[in-house]
Formats: sequence, C-alpha cells, structure tokens
Amino acid sequence: MIRLASLAALLGLWQIGAWLSDPRRLPGPFLVLETMMEEARSGALFANLAVTLARVVASFTLAMSLGAAIGYVMGRNKILDRLLDPWLVALLNLPALVVIVLAYVWAGLTEAAAIGAVALNKLPNAVVVIREGARALDPQLEEMAQAFRFSRAARLRHLVLPQLAPYVAAATRSGLSLVWKIVLVVELLGRSNGVGFEINMAFQLFDMKLLLAYALPFVALMLGVETLLVQPLEQYVARWRRGGARRRHNR
Repeated sequence: MIRLASLAALLGLWQIGAWLSDPRRLPGPFLVLETMMEEARSGALFANLAVTLARVVASFTLAMSLGAAIGYVMGRNKILDRLLDPWLVALLNLPALVVIVLAYVWAGLTEAAAIGAVALNKLPNAVVVIREGARALDPQLEEMAQAFRFSRAARLRHLVLPQLAPYVAAATRSGLSLVWKIVLVVELLGRSNGVGFEINMAFQLFDMKLLLAYALPFVALMLGVETLLVQPLEQYVARWRRGGARRRHNR
C-alpha cells in the first residue's frame, strides 16, 4: 500500500507539473501512456526492451564471471594482487565514455564491442568486492578442509561459495545498477536498436512523449529485476548468515 501511495503521489505531481508546463517539454502521463501503447502495438517497444535486456544480461554475466575469478585470485595471492592492483585502479578511474569510444574505434560498431565495453566498465567493481570477500575467508575452515582432505570441488561448494555469497550479492546489486546505465550510453553512441537508441532518436526529434514512453518501461523493467531477483538473493544470503551466526553462538 505504501508503494502504491508513493506511485500515486508521483503521478499526481507529474500531472500537476504537466499542467503548469509546456506539454512539449513535459507531457502528461496520459499522453505518454498513449504513445507507449502505440509503440507496444507496433511491437517496437517490446523488441527494443528485449534487445537492451539481452545486452544487460550478456554484459553482466561476462563481467561477474571474470570479476569473480580475478577478484578471488587477487584476494588469495598477494603477489598477483600487487601485480594487478595498478590495472584495477586504472580501470576504476577510467571514464565509461572513454572505454565505450575506444571499444567502438578499435572493434567497430559491433555487438561484441558494445557488450565488451559495458562488461569492462563493470569488471573492476566486481573484482574489488570479491577480492575483499576472498581476503575475509575463515582460515580455520581452510585448515579443517585440509585435515579432512576435502577435494577442490568440495571446498569451493561448501566453504568458499557460502562465505563469498554476501559479497557476490553486493557485487550483483552495485553491478546491475551500473550496467543498466552504461548499456543505454552504448546503445546511444553506436547501436541501431535498443532503448538507448530510441531515446536518442526521440531527443533528436525533441519528442518528449516518445522519450518518456521508452524511459519509463525501462525503469519499470529495472525495478522488476531488483524486486524479483536482487532483493530475494540478498534476503537469502542474509538468512544464511544469520543461521550461521546462531549455530556458532549455540556451540
């Protein structure tokens, strides 16, 4: 109920702002909804949302996979950590726009360049978070695994992954929020489809109704992923940590 009340208040403020403003600059919610329905009936809205979502999934999966592996190795190996840390700092401070432009210049206006540019911008964030998790692994559990001669697969499944789970959840939340934004920039600069491309076209035509008709479903999609995937993951991790803390206390 509270969320619905907040949404209703937002729509009310939007409508009041539209009444007080030039409709070409701030169209009302009903005008935007009408444009959104037209784009949905033509199939363009769903097609562009699907393309953008596919790029988000591909970029995020690539960045998290590489970032988790690199972060874990850096967290467990001091020599590699010192060797790769300058590269990590450089990537953390390199503007996303520079990475995107260089990717398009070097690899062309291709899908691989777009996904690679987004993944490279997300990669250092994942490495930093997972590295901290790898540094925080309990050495006593490692000694126990050696004493009981756990296999590498058993160590990874029963010791490493449960301890890294909170850090993976944190990297997922921060990474998704970053990937959503950068994908739009990538599409705006060098792709011929997607939500970012359509927003760019609407901007060039100064068509605020079309711009909002694509921006709002994109925001709704982000909120859906956050509510249905990210928050349940964080709740599961928090429950696991509380359960582990209770078991240690009972001992």
